[in-house]
Amino acid sequence: MSRIFAGAIAVVGWLSLILQFVLAMINPIEPEPGAAERFVRFFSYFTVLTNIIVAATTTAIAFFPAAKLGRFASRPTVRCAVAVYISIVGLVYSLFLRSVWDPQGWQSVADHALHDAIPLAYVLYWLTSAPKDGISWIEPLKWLVYPLTYMAYSFARGAVAMWYPYWFVDVTQLGYSTALTNSALVLTAFVVVGAVYVVLAKLLRSDPAGRSGAQSA
Repeated sequence: MSRIFAGAIAVVGWLSLILQFVLAMINPIEPEPGAAERFVRFFSYFTVLTNIIVAATTTAIAFFPAAKLGRFASRPTVRCAVAVYISIVGLVYSLFLRSVWDPQGWQSVADHALHDAIPLAYVLYWLTSAPKDGISWIEPLKWLVYPLTYMAYSFARGAVAMWYPYWFVDVTQLGYSTALTNSALVLTAFVVVGAVYVVLAKLLRSDPAGRSGAQSA
C-alpha cells in the first residue's frame, strides 16, 4: 500500500508538471519573454523544482525500489527532507502568493495540484507510510543545502536577467537588504519546519529498540 500511495503521487505529480509546463510555454502569464526564456523561467521556480523532486522520489520508491535511486529515495532522512521542502511550498504559497493572483481554467488546475494537492498528499504519505527511524536533530541544517543553492541561483540569475521568480525576493522592487532579509526568514522557516518534522519522526518512529532505549534513558 505504501508503494501504491507513492505511485499515485508520482503519476499526479508528473501530469501536473507537464500541464504546468505546457501552459507556461503556450499560454505564459508574462507573454513578453521568448520561448527559451520561458523555458528557463519554468525551471527557476522553487515550486516546480520541488514538485519534480517529489515526483522523482515517489517514482523511484514506487516503481524502482531495488535500483540505486530507489534505495536512496527510500532513506528515512531523504523522505523527510522532501516532506519539509514540499511543506514549505504549500505554506509559502498560502501565506504570500495565493492572494496576489487568480488563476483560471487549466492554470487553476495546475496551480492547485502543485501547491495544494501534492503537498497535502505527500505529507499524508510521509505521516502514514514513510519510515522515520534515524532522523537526528542535525538534519534540518543539512536539509538547507537545497534551498540555499536555490536562493544563490535565483539571486545570481536575477542580477543578470533582472527577473526574480517571487515578489518577496525581487531585488528590482525591494532592494537587496529587504530581499535578503526575506530570504533569511524563509530559510529560518525551513529550519523550524524541519525541526517539527524531526519531532514527529521521533514520536512516530517504528523502531521498538529506539523507543525502549529512550524510555530506559
